[in-house]
Amino acid sequence: MGGTHVQADDPLGFIQECVRNRRVFWTYHVNMRLRSRDISRRAVYESVADYEVIEAYPHDKYLPSYLVRTRHETEVLHVLFAVDLEGRNVRVITAYRPDPGEWVDGFRRRKPK
Repeated sequence: MGGTHVQADDPLGFIQECVRNRRVFWTYHVNMRLRSRDISRRAVYESVADYEVIEAYPHDKYLPSYLVRTRHETEVLHVLFAVDLEGRNVRVITAYRPDPGEWVDGFRRRKPK
């Protein structure tokens, strides 16, 4: 299935549009992760203006996905979105606070191994 996905010309714009219009699917798994990490859906919605794509996985298994860096209040968050162009929605795969030991450049790039 990988490699046959329709990809957005402007993935960031598409993700922001979906989030602003609440065309977002939250899986049971991500809801449990958010709860255990004390990250609210509100944080994901309210920080939409600050989204920036820092990694792209256009050939992900089911749908193209994008790792987005954002800022909510005083903290940086990473949110992984899967993009469903045909369904005109996004799916939140996971969200977390990036580990300073693994990221550089304001949590925009992974540290080299």
